[in-house]
Amino acid sequence: MKKMKIKLLSVLALTFVVATAMILPNQNSDTEGYSVGDAAIGFNLKNASNTMNGIGENVSLDDYKNVKGYIVIFTCNHCPFAKAYEDRINALHKKYSPKGYPVIAINSNDAKAYPSDSYAAMKARAKEKSFTFAYLHDESQKIAKTYGATKTPHTYILQKKGDKNYVRYIGAIDNNTYNPEDVTEKYAENAVDALLEGKKITKNYTRAVGCSIKWKK
Repeated sequence: MKKMKIKLLSVLALTFVVATAMILPNQNSDTEGYSVGDAAIGFNLKNASNTMNGIGENVSLDDYKNVKGYIVIFTCNHCPFAKAYEDRINALHKKYSPKGYPVIAINSNDAKAYPSDSYAAMKARAKEKSFTFAYLHDESQKIAKTYGATKTPHTYILQKKGDKNYVRYIGAIDNNTYNPEDVTEKYAENAVDALLEGKKITKNYTRAVGCSIKWKK
C-alpha cells in the first residue's frame, strides 16, 4: 500500500512538472534565436529613412555613439499589427534615444512575395509616417534568423557593455495592439526604464504578437 502511494505521488509530481513546462513560456519554443542574456551580433543594413546616415546608406550599431543600448524592432510595411504600432515606435525613439536607447527598426520580409515590403516601399512608408528612427532592410533575412525574430513587430532590447550588446528583453511592445489608450503594461518601456535605473527587469520576456515574418522559399 505504501509503495502504491509513493508511486502515485511520483506520477503526480511528474505530471505537475510536465504541465508546468507546457504552461510557462519557453523563450526558444518558437525560435532558434537569442534568449535573454545572450550577446547579440551587430549588423550593417541599408537604411530606408532619412535619419542617421541617410536614405540608401548602410547603418550599423557602431554608428550610434555614446549609447547605452538599442531598441531593435523587427517590423514591416504591410502587416496590420506593425502598422498599428508605427506611431508608438516613433514615440519610443523620441523618448529613449536622448536617454541612450535609440530605436532601430528592421524589415526582413521577402519582398518578392510581398512587394509592399520592398526597399522602395519602405522608403515611401518611412517618408509618409515621418519615421525618426533608422528603418533597415534585412534583405538576406540573416539578422532576423540570427536574432530569432518571428513576428512583426518583435522587439529586442539590447544593453551595451563594452564591445558587447546583451539581450535584456524579448517580446511585445505592450499589451494592447489596437487600442493604445487601453494599454496597461508597457513592456518595452518598463524594460528600458529598469535598465536606465540600474534595476532588474521584472518581465524580460513576453510573446510577440503580430504577423509572421515572410521567409524566402
